Amino acid sequence: MKAIYKLLFLCCVCCCITATPLLTACSSDNVSDLELSGDCLVEALALDSYEGTIDLPSRTITVRLPEVYETAAMKLTTLSLSSGATCNLSQGQTLNMDAAQVLHVQNGDVSLDWTLRVLHDEARITTFAINDIYQGTIDQTAKTITVYVPASENITALVPTITYSQNAAITPASGQAQDFTQPVAYTVKNNSAEATYTVTVIAIDKPKALFVGAASSMNDLDPEAKTACEWMLANVAGALYASFADIEGGAVDMSECKVIWWHYHVDGGVDGHDVFVAKAPEALAAKNQLRQFYENGGALLLTRYAVNLPSFIGATGDDEWTTPNNCWGQDEAAAELCGGPWTFRIFDGQNEHPLFKGLVAGDNAQEVYCTDAGYHITNSTAQYHIGTDWGDYPDHAAWTARTGATILGVGGDGAVVAWEYPARDGKGGIICIGSGCYDWYSYTYETGYTENYHRNIATMTRNAIDHLTK
Repeated sequence: MKAIYKLLFLCCVCCCITATPLLTACSSDNVSDLELSGDCLVEALALDSYEGTIDLPSRTITVRLPEVYETAAMKLTTLSLSSGATCNLSQGQTLNMDAAQVLHVQNGDVSLDWTLRVLHDEARITTFAINDIYQGTIDQTAKTITVYVPASENITALVPTITYSQNAAITPASGQAQDFTQPVAYTVKNNSAEATYTVTVIAIDKPKALFVGAASSMNDLDPEAKTACEWMLANVAGALYASFADIEGGAVDMSECKVIWWHYHVDGGVDGHDVFVAKAPEALAAKNQLRQFYENGGALLLTRYAVNLPSFIGATGDDEWTTPNNCWGQDEAAAELCGGPWTFRIFDGQNEHPLFKGLVAGDNAQEVYCTDAGYHITNSTAQYHIGTDWGDYPDHAAWTARTGATILGVGGDGAVVAWEYPARDGKGGIICIGSGCYDWYSYTYETGYTENYHRNIATMTRNAIDHLTK
């Protein structure tokens, strides 16, 4: 085998020489002094006596370690090279393996670089979904997973889709139908690491929270709304997805539902009352049921173009023409690249509102930081322009008087981008976020993208749901 690799290497060298115009006239005497007969193989290597796995085609050496193991100062306890070869590292040397190291192996005039890395034996379930729809809530400390499904599902034959640590194996297997009438144990093994998770599936006939949309299934939602829905099902206990047709037809028992969230995205935007009526017929077909829910004390979280809905369910005094008057948006596939964090401003006096609790802070405490550099955003906006130049709201006081809502956030020009209809007279509360900064899905990320401020989107959403259902 060594001879084969040596022959292939010599062939490559010869090909390179003959392919170079400046060397084509040289005779064999010109290269006779090159020492090309030595191998540059790493034959064995160990760190802290953990043996490495050598992969010749990729020239990598991987040392597997326990799940929790300090790698900042590891001793090179074994290093065996091809006969006559030398290396930039030596046996007995201490290495910082928090990052990969390069071994430069040379034998005569032949050299090869090898990558040395460590890999911890992690044994974790990272996502768990039932029937590719219902997301499980994972407690990594307790090693438990809870999944809520509608009572209409056959709980004796549910199919989980599971993602877990790289190089690990799981039993029972992902994609294998299971009877979840009782909790099921899933064991993940990865070399020296092993963990067992207990999965409990709870069938719900009366959900505590709903994510709604026009699609018959959450799988058919657009990527923006689907990402938001998946977050809710994984983070809000007793939450399910329901279509507007389900609500209109009474297919879902809402007697114990405390909050409904509608995150409504349309490529290109929904600009004004008439466009909303034309593009959201499914929602308006269920407006009577949604109004009854609201008037009976049910709360709503409405984001993006869903903020048009309050005017159709009586939250603004039956005045349908109080819908946002300044709206736009881009297509998801051509979303704008954020060169830095995008923000909106907390309205004067609202810094202590629960919506803004626990956010990752930026340089300006009055700003809500929503995105990071490298994120692609559609800037989908549904806001109220404030001013005497145009529109029906010369100032913030006039807007409040007409809508009956409380301003929570504004844009740089003073436009109302986040607001609340407080719970009163037995009706539920409504929080609306129409800022273009409030975005769940980026179709791609630029190199070097790091999630920091964008975590505030989930935090605000969690805050809103907690506030509405307190």
